[in-house]
Amino acid sequence: MFGSLGFTELILILVIVLIIFGAGKLPQLGEGLGKAIKGFKKSVHEADAIEAEAQAAAQQQMAAPPQAITAAPAQAVAVDQPAATVQPTTRA
Repeated sequence: MFGSLGFTELILILVIVLIIFGAGKLPQLGEGLGKAIKGFKKSVHEADAIEAEAQAAAQQQMAAPPQAITAAPAQAVAVDQPAATVQPTTRA
């Protein structure tokens, strides 16, 4: 069933858990364990999906020919502001 654990060992473990946690806590423990397993599976599948997307993007980038980057010619901008004048400071 569970490797080398037999039916008798599983019943003994269940009785010990029941004594330690009580009958009221067992459903909460089972729910928490179930949510933890579900979250773990979800994160594993999301990680696989993210990795697959990254590989697809890398392959697409490798397959696409490099594009020439053309820049627009720079245009001079006329500024109608007077030049700032610097006044000398006197030392005392």
